[in-house]
Amino acid sequence: MPSPSAVSRPALRHVLTHLVTPLLMCLGMGIAYLAAFHAPAPHHLKVAVVGSAPQSQLLAQTLKDRAGDGLDVTTLPDADAARQRLLDRDLVAAYLPDAAAPTLLVATASSETSATAAEKVFTQVAAHQGKPLAVQELTPLPAGDPTGQGLFFLLVALSIGSYGSVAVLGAAGAALPMRLRALLGLGVALVVSLIGAALAGPVFHLVTHGLFGVWAMSWLYASGIVLIGTALHGFLGRWTTLTMMALFVMLNFTSSGGIFEPALQNGFFGSLHAFWNGAGFLEGVRDHVYFGGRAGFGGHLATLFAWLAAGAALLPLAARHERRRAGTPAAAVPVPERAEQEEIEEAVGV
Repeated sequence: MPSPSAVSRPALRHVLTHLVTPLLMCLGMGIAYLAAFHAPAPHHLKVAVVGSAPQSQLLAQTLKDRAGDGLDVTTLPDADAARQRLLDRDLVAAYLPDAAAPTLLVATASSETSATAAEKVFTQVAAHQGKPLAVQELTPLPAGDPTGQGLFFLLVALSIGSYGSVAVLGAAGAALPMRLRALLGLGVALVVSLIGAALAGPVFHLVTHGLFGVWAMSWLYASGIVLIGTALHGFLGRWTTLTMMALFVMLNFTSSGGIFEPALQNGFFGSLHAFWNGAGFLEGVRDHVYFGGRAGFGGHLATLFAWLAAGAALLPLAARHERRRAGTPAAAVPVPERAEQEEIEEAVGV
């Protein structure tokens, strides 16, 4: 009969090996979230001063000189041009330096935090003129989402439902062909998107119009995650959950623009915003719901389709890899250990 110490050493090694995953999650989440959110500051925040008079030109130049890289200040001839640029999401705010009633035009639906940052700047400008600042909102938000950040939490729900389903498909569906797992994944993504649409619409009233488009983008977004995750599981096995969290939580939520847009973040997360799928979904939904499908709506849809295409392209490669691994006896994992590993992966992933 083996001694207790002989039995405990392998068991302890087994536990410590599996503790690596949650510890890496802790480290990765801490680094990603703190790096992205701990010190927001304007960085080329796009604002405009309205007016062609010399005083407007002087004010714009003064703001540029004082703010340095913090503000990207331009001048516009009139308020109509400013409204057009704001609705095209080319500007965060536009200041009308009226001597009697200075006004700031904003489109909060584009980014509440950026609009607030611009408002702080121009409140000081108006105070220097001895007048209170009036703020004119061009994109009123629904009562169910007064800050516009509810859509970010919709993104969180869709992401967790999607990558959590990957863990289940990998564990319970490991014996199924890759093609069938992919079809099941698309079905799961459909259910996830319907849940998201219900929460955004009739339950919490984050979206009061254009709900069908929000649902369609939700399905597209969730399908991309599920297909990529299903394919990665064929290569990575129990390390899929950690990889999925890195791709679709650590890098995804922080670069989505849901809390701070790129102009308030460092360059790394700002660059990810240009092509990451979470940013594509969130900005696409904003364009659709609040800006009438203008601005960069087509580009954001293209981003979502590109991630879906990447998942579809990885699936046959993953299927081939699984077939090769199944034909290599040395690579076979004992069934009890494999089942236990997958069970842990599923629990951590969800």
